[in-house]
Amino acid sequence: MISKVFVGRPRLAVVIAIITVIAGAISLLQFPLAQFPDIVPPQVEITARFPGASAEVVESTVGQLLESKVVGVDKMIYMKSTSGNDGSYILLVSFALGTDPDQNTVNVNNRTQLATARLPQEVRQQGLSVKKKSSAMLQVISLRSTSGAQGPRRPARVDGCQALRRGGGRESARSGDAPAIRLFPQPPDLVAITSRFSASYPAKSSEVVVDARVWN
Repeated sequence: MISKVFVGRPRLAVVIAIITVIAGAISLLQFPLAQFPDIVPPQVEITARFPGASAEVVESTVGQLLESKVVGVDKMIYMKSTSGNDGSYILLVSFALGTDPDQNTVNVNNRTQLATARLPQEVRQQGLSVKKKSSAMLQVISLRSTSGAQGPRRPARVDGCQALRRGGGRESARSGDAPAIRLFPQPPDLVAITSRFSASYPAKSSEVVVDARVWN
């Protein structure tokens, strides 16, 4: 049998194994890249923040305006938006396979600038972020403080990988929800409450959004 040939000649078996490894390494270097096509469409992410606003307010004042300007951008295939009760807004625009991510970012940014002037002042103060991204996640790392020195109220500073940023990726560090207070005054008291708060805390008045709703 063939196995007896290699059992009786171990040197021959080692030489054949080495030749096989070398041939595999050479073929791997010469393997055409076309065999590994892009299967994940490139994306561009638009993020905005409306402090103190609910998800409905964010969607109506920020989301609808941005989406009406971004829709129809060159080579776009679909988009998805998320509005949070913490005032956050994320719009993901997906493009056709093979398109240039940098050019897609420029096209989306140009469309976004058309809507900037009509956004609420609080959103413009926070600023809009337009970045290219990939939906493929590389790694998730969870950190826990055993001594209690860090926590949701005292988050630790985590520095991202510089090489990841240079390659077009990005990192995201989450340490819990930021503390906030939402007030729901009655409309007749809205002017009085706003004026008293601005006079008492002038340094913080620009960070507060008073949400007026009709009470029965």
